[in-house]
Order: sequence, then structure tokens, then C-alpha cells
Amino acid sequence: MKLLVSSCLLGEDVRYDGGNSSVAFNPKFSFSSKELFMDILCDNEVYSLCPEVKGGLSTPRDPAEITSVEKPFKVETINKEDVTINFLLGAKKALELCQEEGIKVALLKSKSPSCGNTKIYDGTFTGNLVENQGLTARLLSENGITVFNETQLKELEQFIRTNK
Repeated sequence: MKLLVSSCLLGEDVRYDGGNSSVAFNPKFSFSSKELFMDILCDNEVYSLCPEVKGGLSTPRDPAEITSVEKPFKVETINKEDVTINFLLGAKKALELCQEEGIKVALLKSKSPSCGNTKIYDGTFTGNLVENQGLTARLLSENGITVFNETQLKELEQFIRTNK
């Protein structure tokens, strides 16, 4: 199955802080989770993408959060710079890749203002989470692409097994 994966989860240094969110090397994940992640990668055709970088943002960059979760969306950095257009462009490029390649499922970074699929930071830069989606996760979901995050590997594995 074709699978869109957030570049940071694959170990690419594209996060806002210049680092990554590698599942394989993250001590917070159990060995069995790391093994499942690697099995998913090996058994599927992986397309790596960071929507924020594709939208024109640099690495490193100031942290950003969604300050308006309804249209018109607004994404701002901690220094109040409006980066909404970058996030929207990145989301559009992710969707275009999925449509061009026939990708129907994505594994994205949890809590991210781009990629979070169940919870995101609340826009106050205080670490508070709210139930909502990042802009890329939302656009993909609205267009029929099933989105998982790195804490949902078992669910992703079941989805792949059921939909092959």
C-alpha cells in the first residue's frame, strides 16, 4: 500500500527545532512499537513529506500553533508572525502528492499544527492540547485520505491489513 509519512518520523531533521521525531530511535517507544513501525515501512511504499518545509518554512524555525481553527485559519509563530499561507501551501502539496500517486493513507506527526490528527496545541504556546486537526491532516481527511499518527501504529497496521 502507498503510505504518506511525515518526514520527521522517518528521522529527517525538519522539525521546527531542527531535530526530528524518529520513531525508530525514540526512547519513548517500546521495542515492539519500533519493530511494528519498521515492519510497516518495509511492507509498504513510503512517500516522505514535511508539509511545513514544502510550504516554504526553514529548518530550524520559530514554533507555530494554530490560533484560529475555523476558516479563515490562522497559524502564528511564538513571535506572532503569520505563517498561515506556508501551512496551507504545505497542506495543498501533501494532498496533491496523495492524489497524483493514489495514496489513501497517511502516518503523520501527532500534535503538530500541520499533521496532528486528533489533538493539537491550543494556540497559546502553553503546551495545552485540544481536540482538533492540523491543517494538513484536516485537508487530507476531507479528501478521503485516512490519517493516523505515530501513537496509532496498531490501528494503522490493522487498516493496512484490512484494505490491501
